[in-house]
Amino acid sequence: MSSYRLDRTAFKAQTAEEASNHVAYYKKLTWQERLRIANYLNSVAYNYPENDPPRLDRTVFKIRSRK
Repeated sequence: MSSYRLDRTAFKAQTAEEASNHVAYYKKLTWQERLRIANYLNSVAYNYPENDPPRLDRTVFKIRSRK
């Protein structure tokens, strides 16, 4: 996570509406870059190391067949 740093030279004065238009920025990125960003945001939100996500606890779920 330390590889991401705030670029203080990238600031641009904007209105709140212009600042909230994230779609234009993310549409320019490739799907791989968007997936990498989503992985990073999930790791921050759920507090796990970026390249070591937690394993799914399969003991919580039950398997049944439908009739």
